Amino acid sequence: MLSLRVAGLRTFADSSAFAEKSASFPPITSRSCSGVTNGALVAFRRYDVTLKIDKTVDSRGTTVRLIGRVRAEDLVEVARQLQTSGPGVVLELDEVTLVDVDAIRFLNRCETEGVRLINCAPYIREWMSREQKRD
Repeated sequence: MLSLRVAGLRTFADSSAFAEKSASFPPITSRSCSGVTNGALVAFRRYDVTLKIDKTVDSRGTTVRLIGRVRAEDLVEVARQLQTSGPGVVLELDEVTLVDVDAIRFLNRCETEGVRLINCAPYIREWMSREQKRD
């Protein structure tokens, strides 16, 4: 069983990989988020910012696919989806468009715990490598 922890979460997206300095998003609070669940698909909508989590179970195992922006406030739900998936879970990142530093640290912990990351963007891999060297 995975023992992923989400610690030190921030409520603002100011540490994004590509800081959106020109964008004027209001602070994200629990009242400004809405969660929708439809079976294995979980979507969080924050104004025009969306993360979708798609969980697929087949004969090869469980794949959790992240689609969109992954921010610190999303990590609790991502960790929950991974923990309920059992051993050998795969985290597919081919449609991840933006991550923050907390998401990078989380992905590093996932790999340490045995989660296989596939189709990870080169900038995410590079950032993960740099974060590992910092620790």
